[in-house]
Amino acid sequence: MQEFKVLMVDDEEDFVRTVAERLKMRDLAPNVALDGEQALRHVEDDVPDVMVLDLKMPGIDGMEVLRRVRRAYPQVQVIILTGHGSEKDEVEARRLGAFAYLQKPVDMEKLIKTLKDAYKRKLEDAMVAASFAEEGDFRTAREIMEDKKDK
Repeated sequence: MQEFKVLMVDDEEDFVRTVAERLKMRDLAPNVALDGEQALRHVEDDVPDVMVLDLKMPGIDGMEVLRRVRRAYPQVQVIILTGHGSEKDEVEARRLGAFAYLQKPVDMEKLIKTLKDAYKRKLEDAMVAASFAEEGDFRTAREIMEDKKDK
């Protein structure tokens, strides 16, 4: 699978940097944001393919980051990775379009598989939309991407 852009967002700096280093050892090179504001600025500057997002952060929390990213950049696949989530949070995150909902501590192999699966989903969505666009059906192509945006 080709290299893809990952953004890790978590206010627990030691945790997020450790996970990022472990991912680098497995040929993934994530960028890191330490809060919701940093994450949103980063996405504006360099849209990631996949975002790994904590829920509980000071300032703009993960659920609000998820809302904003899915609204503005529906092609970004968002994986929630939290140590403080609840069943209610999982239901809400999935309703807002999260690709997956994982609990800390996370098994690195499971995280890597989930990252790759999220990227694969992004590629599949883009290919389906592109095939409609190639046929001149721009409305359907746009609807496919808008559908991803509304989830």
